[in-house]
Amino acid sequence: MTEISSNLPETGPDSLDDDTLFAELVGQTARIEWAELERFFAKGQILKIAPTLDLVDVAMAVVRDRAESVNAWQEAGQIDALDTDTARRWAAGEATLWAVVTPPWILVQESDEAPVRH
Repeated sequence: MTEISSNLPETGPDSLDDDTLFAELVGQTARIEWAELERFFAKGQILKIAPTLDLVDVAMAVVRDRAESVNAWQEAGQIDALDTDTARRWAAGEATLWAVVTPPWILVQESDEAPVRH
């Protein structure tokens, strides 16, 4: 099975300015199949991101620990742990999934199109 890891520099995301980090996250955002995510779901490491949010903006907020933004999205139900019903639907191949890794989380968004590239 494919290992999913962040490709952020070994020096860590804190060593990058926001523009560089954003570009790194855009470059790491990719379409993914459920089979590559399943074991991370079992570990509780997948966060489902609402299609109304920009996946890379959310990743930036998570990496930069912008708790106010993340908490607001969580309270609005736009970011949540992946639920079993959604996981079953994704496992049945009924969705196009996009993901970006923000250790320890894998942020996953259901979308028919590629995420917006800034």
